[in-house]
Amino acid sequence: MNDPHDIEIASEQTSHSLMLPGQNLPDKLYVIPIHNRPFFPAQVLPVIVNEEHWAETLELVSKTEHKTLALFYVDKPVTDPRHFDTSSMPEHGTVVRVHHVSNDDGKLQFVAQGLTRVRIRGWLKHHRPPYLAEVEYPRNANDGRDEVKAYAMALINVIRELLPLNPLYNEELKNYLNRFSPNDPSPLTDFAAALTTAQSKVLQEVLDTVPILKRMEKVLPLLRKEVEVARLQNELSDEVNRSVGEHQREFFLKEQLKIIQQELGITKDDRSADTEQFTQRLEGKTLPEQARKRIDEEMNKLSVLETGSPEYAVTRNYLDWATSVPWGVVGKDKLDLKHARKVLDDHHAGMDDIKQRITEFLAVGAFKGEIAGSIVLLVGPPGVGKTSIGKSIAESLDRPFYRFSVGGMRDEAEIKGHRRTYIGALPGKLVQALKEVEVMNPVIMLDEIDKMGSSFQGDPASALLETLDPEQNVEFLDHYLDLRLDLSKALFVCTANTLDSIPGPLLDRMEVIRLSGYITEEKLAIAKRHLWPKQLDKAGVSAKQLSINDSALRALIEGYAREAGVRQLEKQLGKLVRKAVVKLLDDRDTKVKIAAKDLEGYLGMPVFRSEQVLSGVGVITGLAWTSMGGATLPIEATRIHTLNRGFKLTGQLGEVMKESAEIAYSYVSSHLKTFKGDPTFFDQAFVHMHVPEGATPKDGPSAGVTIASALLSLARNQAPKKGVAMTGELTLTGQVLAIGGVREKVIAARRQKIHELILPEANRGSYQELPEYLKQGITVHFAKRFSDVAKVLFD
Repeated sequence: MNDPHDIEIASEQTSHSLMLPGQNLPDKLYVIPIHNRPFFPAQVLPVIVNEEHWAETLELVSKTEHKTLALFYVDKPVTDPRHFDTSSMPEHGTVVRVHHVSNDDGKLQFVAQGLTRVRIRGWLKHHRPPYLAEVEYPRNANDGRDEVKAYAMALINVIRELLPLNPLYNEELKNYLNRFSPNDPSPLTDFAAALTTAQSKVLQEVLDTVPILKRMEKVLPLLRKEVEVARLQNELSDEVNRSVGEHQREFFLKEQLKIIQQELGITKDDRSADTEQFTQRLEGKTLPEQARKRIDEEMNKLSVLETGSPEYAVTRNYLDWATSVPWGVVGKDKLDLKHARKVLDDHHAGMDDIKQRITEFLAVGAFKGEIAGSIVLLVGPPGVGKTSIGKSIAESLDRPFYRFSVGGMRDEAEIKGHRRTYIGALPGKLVQALKEVEVMNPVIMLDEIDKMGSSFQGDPASALLETLDPEQNVEFLDHYLDLRLDLSKALFVCTANTLDSIPGPLLDRMEVIRLSGYITEEKLAIAKRHLWPKQLDKAGVSAKQLSINDSALRALIEGYAREAGVRQLEKQLGKLVRKAVVKLLDDRDTKVKIAAKDLEGYLGMPVFRSEQVLSGVGVITGLAWTSMGGATLPIEATRIHTLNRGFKLTGQLGEVMKESAEIAYSYVSSHLKTFKGDPTFFDQAFVHMHVPEGATPKDGPSAGVTIASALLSLARNQAPKKGVAMTGELTLTGQVLAIGGVREKVIAARRQKIHELILPEANRGSYQELPEYLKQGITVHFAKRFSDVAKVLFD
């Protein structure tokens, strides 16, 4: 092979003669198909072909004097030239001179110097390579018309626009200028087409277009499109480079600033800054010896770790939590009973006994000088204000308040923290509470403690045993910190709707305060003082624009919100305000006054109606306690037939209540003669007993007396005294046992306008402790044995 430098000089010397079609070019040429894109006469590019298929062709070309062959574009790569259909080749190809043939790993590479267009006139050999064809060179007359010159100038101008957008075009242009005259329009047009990234099919159409003017008309739009694409790519690239450059500049400047500040002693690196921050947090705190030693060890570890290592992040996170705990920081209590009473009265209407209980609790702390180690459990139906009482206790003591709900909690790690070995480990809720309140003696509320669950992840209720035991929480251990914390100064307030689902050991650690439901008078006061102003403020309505009188509030309570709490009452008041606001929008100058007669128009028909207490043979009204408050419980008994002895129970009854029914049936059956009934009544009677109280589940040991009274009424065929309700549990020997929820049951009786009650003698003290306004107008009979009940009902 010749020296490349010599070839370049030779090509420059002969370039003008080579560009004339038909001169010094053979009429027979070897043909190689290429599939990437068409090759243009103005190009000088390397071409790579398969050695196996085209080695012989290139060998024959090298032996010719002119060293040229024809390149034709085909749509698909030629995998097997022996089965290639040569008729699929396009009309025009390009004659190229072959330079620098080289072999590399089964591929042949050569530099192709484009000379001119060529057209196949006929095949001399086309069944297998080397392909040989008889060719001709299409001529294009350059008549020098003004239109051609204009197009040429336009092409040159567009090429000039293209050059600054991509440096690769500069190389192409240099190569072109070394070989051709810019005044020659044909190679200029081909060169312009070769610069574009148009589709191969479009470029082949340009190659097939021999007339120069038509060819220019096709190339100029392609070139302009290329300019637009290149400009857009340039803008996108500049935007990316600018963004990256700004970040890099900012990063380098920050690094330089760090080094300068370190040299001047102005600041420290990240590790030193973290250590200093954690040390400052511990100032003014009193750490136990164990905690001080552990934190110092972690500080030393932090000082030797690389800031980018995972262990550094774990250690730093641990120290962040450990130093955020308010070790030894105790807030000062405001032990002022007058202030405490004022806060409770301002926030809560009624509940005088509960307020008195809380005041006594605070008084003991005031006398001692501190309130510590106390765990209070507020039990009552929904909507009676358990959570708000906890907030009031915190406000009266001037302590920070932290509340979290444990309802549905299944993972004990929520209480005691995760082990540090886990990814994303965190301390428990109690440590998080201490970090937020920044003192060791806050009021912490554990809401819905009766609704905790348990799973394979542990039992949160058992994890709370250590937390809520005054003897153990002095050294409460959080799994994440692995340090002993003194929680004895914190005041824990728990809330629950019922005690049944709270484990005994946990309940034993808490002081239970029961909150009963509200009577109508209390609800009326709450609505006037708290709920109605709150809803007006929420809607942005003034009391002058919208008002409601007492009779409407009472009718609302009786007809739409009879539940034990006031949550439903608040919802109904909100509904009233929203509907009234619609009227106010129509006429802002009007004033809306809501009376009792207007309620149906606003809220629809009442949900609750004045119900007459059921009466008759075998019908008795009982009193029951549920998690939603007290309720009346009508019980009906009837004889179906006398064909055989039997006893059937219906209603959604629990196991305890079914037991009470069996005991009552056995007792009444065996003592019918004593109570002046037919001794043989139950021998032939099939009795059906039903508790018609919707689909509400009922259970609890307080219905025995009521069931026995219904059976005795049926056996005597005598209706009991009207307007009497009762509660109590019965034994097989006729003893009447104590029950719970006396306050709730009395409230339920008042709600149904029942003013004569029968209670167990053992509950006399519980009844006498009730507020006078609850006992007013009510007659109570206390029963030791069932005979006392029978005397009241049947004279």
